[in-house]
Amino acid sequence: MPRPLAWTATLAVVLLLGIPHGALDGEVARPLLRPRFGRAWFLAFAVPYLSLSAAVLLAWRAAPEAVLAGFLAASVLHFGEEDAGPGRPLELLVRGGLSIALPVLLHPAATARVFEAAMLAPMPAIPPWLQAAALAWAVLAPFAVARMIAAGRWPVAVEGLLLGLAFAALPPLAGFALYFVGLHAPRHTASLAADPRRAPRVRSTGEALWRSLPVTALTLLIGAALWPFFPGAPPERLLALTLQGLAALTLPHLLLDGIAARVAPPVGGASRHRPPR
Repeated sequence: MPRPLAWTATLAVVLLLGIPHGALDGEVARPLLRPRFGRAWFLAFAVPYLSLSAAVLLAWRAAPEAVLAGFLAASVLHFGEEDAGPGRPLELLVRGGLSIALPVLLHPAATARVFEAAMLAPMPAIPPWLQAAALAWAVLAPFAVARMIAAGRWPVAVEGLLLGLAFAALPPLAGFALYFVGLHAPRHTASLAADPRRAPRVRSTGEALWRSLPVTALTLLIGAALWPFFPGAPPERLLALTLQGLAALTLPHLLLDGIAARVAPPVGGASRHRPPR
């Protein structure tokens, strides 16, 4: 498939199937803000959320490589926390960094093209700081896998192996879409459905999809409004808008998740965290 068509198809999958899990942030904010702000709770949620997102979008234009570094670091933290759970810092780094480090190591030229298009700035090759981080990941990964196997956690080790094979076989953007849509988004949605403290109205995957529709539609409308501000041919423009948009949403998403973890009231003594895998 030609690269422009491949990018467009892959990004359409990320947008349509990946955004809904982040759109559930409104359901996480609702029990935190509604008791204090009443019917104005959504406004109290949306204004600071969108303000932080707008600040990140502006920062992309001022310092694209610095924002890229921050986005990748936040992604490692977010993916790792979701996949590894609490109390496993080495596993957090390895599992959270897999979807970033492997494309850098296995497909450096193609990955640099993706980042260049996302930043709207030249990147002829993977920068040294990212090469060093990917190599550090490669050193840590065998130790993390050995600990999983020693603990009898074979399914987790096998999942990592299969993901590694997928990232070796697929172009960087397709590998990311497979992980983001096929693993991360369903896992995040399932964790919300399993924890009544964080999103009391989300009790199943089907209900999560239904509850996410309004904010998903709003997010796509905002993206459409931002389209004219991104230059280039449609595939490159869509890539920049999507990845910069994901970065812009990641910061308030992480902050909200952290706040909810600390202040959400207990329900029947339920633990916030999923059982270890």
